[in-house]
Amino acid sequence: MQESVKYGCLVENPETHEVLHYVEKPGTFVSSKINTGIYLCSPDIIHDLNDVWRRQQEENFNGGFGDILARPSESISLEHNVFSEMASAGKLLVYYTTRFWSQIKSPGSTLYANRHYLQLYHETHPDRLAKNGDGLPSIIDDVFIHPTATVHSTAMLGPNVSIGPNATVGAGVRIKESIVLEHATLQDHCCVLYSIVGWNSVVGPWSRVEGTPCDPNPNKPFAKIQSVPLFNMAGKLNPSITILGCNVQVPGEVIILNSVVLPHKDLAGSFKNQIIL
Repeated sequence: MQESVKYGCLVENPETHEVLHYVEKPGTFVSSKINTGIYLCSPDIIHDLNDVWRRQQEENFNGGFGDILARPSESISLEHNVFSEMASAGKLLVYYTTRFWSQIKSPGSTLYANRHYLQLYHETHPDRLAKNGDGLPSIIDDVFIHPTATVHSTAMLGPNVSIGPNATVGAGVRIKESIVLEHATLQDHCCVLYSIVGWNSVVGPWSRVEGTPCDPNPNKPFAKIQSVPLFNMAGKLNPSITILGCNVQVPGEVIILNSVVLPHKDLAGSFKNQIIL
């Protein structure tokens, strides 16, 4: 319950599923039912947005000139400006579910969600996960390999690895706690740990692409991944997972550590704790 105040909280009529009250990140406990950020709206919401926009413009015009410190509102937030009024007018409904949900607000949370999704496969659809066998790559715990991907029999994958469509994994490759997206190529004997390899990217032979895990502390009563800022107070990049954007070329025998590489980059050497623009 104490974690719910970090999200939008709502009070629901259990019979009609109408939202009776909505507050975004309340200061005190309102409800254990939270907003997961998935919305299905009718075209009528345009009228609600228009009403909020007109009211904000009137407030800016009437109050902005009289108060030097007044800050005009130039944007509309569904959670802060619209949902509470729709709830008051009886126009907001909720679909309540107790199924798996994970918040993704940082690069590290993507791997965290991938791990839980693979665990869900393990419990409900184990046939979708890769298995060990003669002539097959070595699999540790939960690993998903798309049927169109090509993985060499001497590669070792896992735990918590997802290989996308038409990806290629060469001989002797080691992958752990990572996501390899469509048409990516991991050449022979490279190592990918705690990373996301983007579409059509290539990691050269004997290269190492590694990030820093951002796992929550399982000993805490409400363990959840923290959305750490991209930079620390000293202006340096906080250690996190490594991300290769689409069409990135990593040469052989280099190390890419705790870095974010933007798309269409052809790297010429090793990098550590950098954003490569």
